[in-house]
Amino acid sequence: MPKKNKTKYIFVTGGVISSLGKGIASACIGKILEWNGYKTAIMKCDPYINVDPGTMNPYQHGEVYVTDDGTETDLDLGHYYRYTLSPLTKESNITTGKIYRTVIEKERRGDFLGGTVQVIPHITNEIKNGIRLISKKHKVDIIIVEIGGTVGDIEGLPFLEAIRQMKNEEGFQNAINIHLTLIPYIKAAGELKTKPTQHSVGKLREIGIQPEILMVRTEKSLAESEKEKIALFCNVYKDCVIEARDVEDIYEIPLRFKKDKLDRIILSALNLKFKEKLNSSKWEKIVETRKNAKSIVRIGVIGKYITLQDAYKSIDESLKHASIANNVKLELIKIEADTLENKNDAALHETFKGIQGILVPGGFGSRGTLGKIIAAKYARENNIPYFGICLGMQIAAIEFARNVCGLKNADSTEFNKKTKYPVISLLTEQKKIKDMGGTMRLGEYECVLKQNTRAANAYAKKNITERHRHRYEFNSKFIKQFEEKGLIISGIHPKGSLVEIIELKNHPWFLACQFHPEFKSKPDNVHPLFRDFIKSAKHV
Repeated sequence: MPKKNKTKYIFVTGGVISSLGKGIASACIGKILEWNGYKTAIMKCDPYINVDPGTMNPYQHGEVYVTDDGTETDLDLGHYYRYTLSPLTKESNITTGKIYRTVIEKERRGDFLGGTVQVIPHITNEIKNGIRLISKKHKVDIIIVEIGGTVGDIEGLPFLEAIRQMKNEEGFQNAINIHLTLIPYIKAAGELKTKPTQHSVGKLREIGIQPEILMVRTEKSLAESEKEKIALFCNVYKDCVIEARDVEDIYEIPLRFKKDKLDRIILSALNLKFKEKLNSSKWEKIVETRKNAKSIVRIGVIGKYITLQDAYKSIDESLKHASIANNVKLELIKIEADTLENKNDAALHETFKGIQGILVPGGFGSRGTLGKIIAAKYARENNIPYFGICLGMQIAAIEFARNVCGLKNADSTEFNKKTKYPVISLLTEQKKIKDMGGTMRLGEYECVLKQNTRAANAYAKKNITERHRHRYEFNSKFIKQFEEKGLIISGIHPKGSLVEIIELKNHPWFLACQFHPEFKSKPDNVHPLFRDFIKSAKHV
């Protein structure tokens, strides 16, 4: 084990192209190190100038992941959570915007004593402070630092310089660099090409970073001669060229890394002991279950960012976890909400034919809301299991108000400020807020469950905590009218009596929650609401 109070560092960078999977790779590295008995923490450094991703369009950035302490972060922190036991807090995600804001605030206070403020050393020092803060806040053996973006991007240079300095400051065998890159397959030539990887490593070496380990993404197996060529031109040992083949199931990746003895290579480079035999049987069972499940459950996700794969990443993964728990294969059918708006009954029946469960996720803005309301109505009237999350709960409430309670044109004040029946309204504490960044109801809040409800049966306890990200709430003035028509308020926030969960009587499974349960699901610890949703759907 490492010396007392001496934290080791692993810096993960990427080259050639973006979206190679640095986040999943970092999470999987954390997993295999945990199998070796080490406590890890993983953090993400994002080079964009936004202070955090909270105000960014999902089409540009994908989903925003939220931590218990209410920090809006990069979606890669969701990967860290799903694979590892890494502590995730506001310190786990730093951006260029956050770093520069801190440095400028210090300059305005006079902290630099009139000195000229520069990228080196002031910005790089602040980046290093942000990284080292993890070791001060959390007792861990190894910190894995993922550097966002691609080597060669101008905005990423301060972060690369900072980790170059840190590696020197931490000393030999206390910090290593892992570089993830691409080996493209040229179909016309029938060849794998190593030149992009050589150029990418060359870029790193120009600024003083020599990676100890290369992880190369490829769709074809590397020959030994190709590994030798990469090792020669990139100045690494051949055994440290790790093939990161495309896989059908991302939960196979830690097992692949284990097979390639990546944990031994990393721990040897850090002068740490490794286990001869890793207990990965539980994870192996997860992968086997996904491979061998016979029956299929078809879930329709009705959203407004469907065309972007990462917009609902945590929801997609949580549905996979629930499918594992129910021993079924998941077939996700993603439907753009606004395509439902002009369909007649026959067309709707055709759209939802074969779908065994309908999920409406969170979102902002009025586009697509009518289509989501139509989907909620279809699920309610046709006894299809329905799961509403955040906006999906508000949509269910609006649909119920209009079509069951007889409140014509009931709406949310987000979409219609003058609605006669504001069944969804702005949170009281949100009414004076002008800045949009980091000002929603964010993070972990308590919820008390009503006995003998689907929610209470799922959690098997009375008091829970869940993560939130919203500005609008169920208007408590309408609770009595809703309950008289068969709606159950099954979860309440004890301070302020905010409605957190609603259910329907006399329905196979119709539940919606104001919070985001997808942020707290793991393949080996599935969230109970997702588990019960899939359990109900597979019997449709």
